[in-house]
Amino acid sequence: MEKHQKFSIWYVIIAIWGVFLLNNLIVSSYGPKNLAYSDFLTALRNGEIVDVAITGDVISGTMKTTEKGEPKDAPFVTRRVDPSLSDELTKHNVTFRAQPESTFLRDLMSWVLPILLFFGIWYFMMQRMNPGGGVMAFGRNKAKVFAEKDIETRFTDVAGCDEAKDELKEIIDYLKEPERFQNLGGRMPKGVLLIGPPGTGKTLLARAVAGEAEVPFFSISGSEFVEMFVGVGAARVRELFTQAREKAPCIIFIDELDAIGKARGMAVVGGHDEREQTLNQLLVEMDGFDPRVGVIIMAATNRPETLDPALLRAGRFDRQVLVDKPDVAGRLAILEVHAKNVKLGPDADLSTIAKKTPGFSGADLANAVNEAALLAARRGKQVVEMADLDEAVDRIVGGLEKKNRVINPKEKEIVAFHETGHALVARFTPGADKVHKISIVPRGIGALGYTQQLPTEDRYLMTKAELYGRIDVLLGGRAAEALVFGDVSTGAHNDLQRATDIARAMVSEYGMGQTLGPATFPRQNRPMFLSPEQAPLAGREYSEATAALLDEEIKGILMERMDHVSDLLAARRPDLERVARKLLDQEVLDDAQFEALLDVAHVPGPAA
Repeated sequence: MEKHQKFSIWYVIIAIWGVFLLNNLIVSSYGPKNLAYSDFLTALRNGEIVDVAITGDVISGTMKTTEKGEPKDAPFVTRRVDPSLSDELTKHNVTFRAQPESTFLRDLMSWVLPILLFFGIWYFMMQRMNPGGGVMAFGRNKAKVFAEKDIETRFTDVAGCDEAKDELKEIIDYLKEPERFQNLGGRMPKGVLLIGPPGTGKTLLARAVAGEAEVPFFSISGSEFVEMFVGVGAARVRELFTQAREKAPCIIFIDELDAIGKARGMAVVGGHDEREQTLNQLLVEMDGFDPRVGVIIMAATNRPETLDPALLRAGRFDRQVLVDKPDVAGRLAILEVHAKNVKLGPDADLSTIAKKTPGFSGADLANAVNEAALLAARRGKQVVEMADLDEAVDRIVGGLEKKNRVINPKEKEIVAFHETGHALVARFTPGADKVHKISIVPRGIGALGYTQQLPTEDRYLMTKAELYGRIDVLLGGRAAEALVFGDVSTGAHNDLQRATDIARAMVSEYGMGQTLGPATFPRQNRPMFLSPEQAPLAGREYSEATAALLDEEIKGILMERMDHVSDLLAARRPDLERVARKLLDQEVLDDAQFEALLDVAHVPGPAA
């Protein structure tokens, strides 16, 4: 591998110093004779001075002298001394001279300081333009290289993605025993693309593959390829693959591949030429890559729909591994991994926490365990109890609890009846998730209370009746306010928005409405793994007349479900009053306390 010589300003300083020393040596050896001023006066009286040139106090010229018996004119230089003093010194036959002051240091600084200043500004500008290593390192890649002995991550450290681990075990076997595959004429995929939502452990999984295979690991982010200089990204891709070939077998891991792998032509005008050049170089390197070398290219992204099709074709990233959010068993396994170093109390039930956290990623679960440990330490406990784990999950879902926020009694009463309405509708709606906790303690930015439901299992399909049930639960808070106070508040804003989204999806996406029938017009360009709020706005593919009919049908669904919920709560009015008053008194009710307050036998709820 080519060694890069590091530039040092000290080389320049030493060279300049040497030039000045050599100049002084030449001047002292071959320059004009430095004549004492008294000797100059004597030579002047004797008529030995041929000519002189006076510059300030410096007198230079030529004088008659004899060298090897032959007369010749020799140059000299001297400095003039005060005339009155020189007369006194001459009377007493004292040899005297004017000692010239040394200008060596002054001359040196007059040259060196500007040069140092120039090089300093130049070096600073080069560092600012490329912090990675100076002017000669623009094309040097920024990949972090981990030797096999430095990678301690193993598959036992990764939980909740067993299918992904099974897919990647072939990669490990190939890196350990490539001959077993090559003897049969098989070859491993050149690239493995890990796709999935943020926080599901894609990077951790790639490190575990390198750790299990015990090979070097090159880790770099897609954004680190691209700089302000055109061609730098392509140069870094070339150097990265060159280094990988030298250390084969190894793994190259490119995180956030979509930073350089977006489909060509999708970028806005300006500033994308460098990214496309980097992508083209990556395509060339992967296409001409010999699979027998033993270098596996892995990449991760949460936006696979934006990637260039040339990256995903066979021969490049031809194996795609889904690393999805874990199910309840996977969440339990992840919690057990992160709880290994945490002192759990005897009442800490990780299975309950796993059931309570649907939709949590691995990173969210790790954060929940850590938050629980911090809460227990803050409260002076010796172990992490179940209450700490519950509080940590509530903090992640709803935000920080704000016990010091002052709420007037009227608003607090509205919030209590609002949350009780949600809970009662959830309790008496067939197929709805079980109520786990009701709270009127403010959390986060705008949440004045919340009703937490605990699903009994992970769901991947929902029926029309179950979607209606979800709308009913969301409308329960507003219906309770209208029933008890004869008025409604702004507290149901988010509930109404979510209920409207479900109704709109039923009609326009799931084919459960009357206007479109089995036809569907889903929202376009929605990210596969990002939340709907992060999706770009898209136009619709139907006429204004159809849109008006859809809006009318959505309104009809919401009005119908609101009437149903109002009837249910009216029939359960005593339960509504009893639970709300208890909630005002205690502020938080768990599932057992909630069930104990209900009079299930005497007042049946209406059918859905």
